Amino acid sequence: MFPYNFITIEGNIGSGKTSFCKMIHEETDCRMILEQFDDNPFLPFFYDDMERFALTVELFFMTERMKQLQKNLLYQDLFQSFTIADYTFVKTLLFARKNLGDEEYRIFQKLFNTLNSAFPNPDLLVYFHRSVDVLQMNIAKRGREYEKKISDQYLLKIQNSYFEYFRNILTFPVLIIDLNEIDFVANPKHYEHIKFLLKKQYNPGVHRVSLFV
Repeated sequence: MFPYNFITIEGNIGSGKTSFCKMIHEETDCRMILEQFDDNPFLPFFYDDMERFALTVELFFMTERMKQLQKNLLYQDLFQSFTIADYTFVKTLLFARKNLGDEEYRIFQKLFNTLNSAFPNPDLLVYFHRSVDVLQMNIAKRGREYEKKISDQYLLKIQNSYFEYFRNILTFPVLIIDLNEIDFVANPKHYEHIKFLLKKQYNPGVHRVSLFV
């Protein structure tokens, strides 16, 4: 279906990346890697007191992502040549950059760099971009109690972290898709339009497309 073996769907909290991966998996029976964020027992405490629990949360996430990606990316399944994931390992560093203090981040970054060298870059990184208002509506719809405390300011910090990272990408393609008015779960035409974009071949670097109703 796609001219890539490994696509990652990234985005802010509530952008729809996991839903899209599940839809592709149901259609193609590809290998799918979904982040198990609900397994992080420190996450509810983090949203209550970010400064106190930031390092604990980020270390747990890094460990779990490392184990999951080692299992799914370093040992190839010969019967599933295409893989889609709803995160990249670099997400670990992007969130940590905004959540940790300077000294904690320097230590965290050294450990991350050591672990990250083992993982391949995606053939295509897709970023689902939505406004903070839309993200908050999506977060409210899914009804996770601990996510009700996520502020607009925090979502903006995460968004900025991604865009800062994208500016330095030169070795593989990044496709930013603006999806503000797009509901690909409820509207099959929207879903097909996104798939069409993913079937194109892109040069390394950043590409941006806006979809409208």
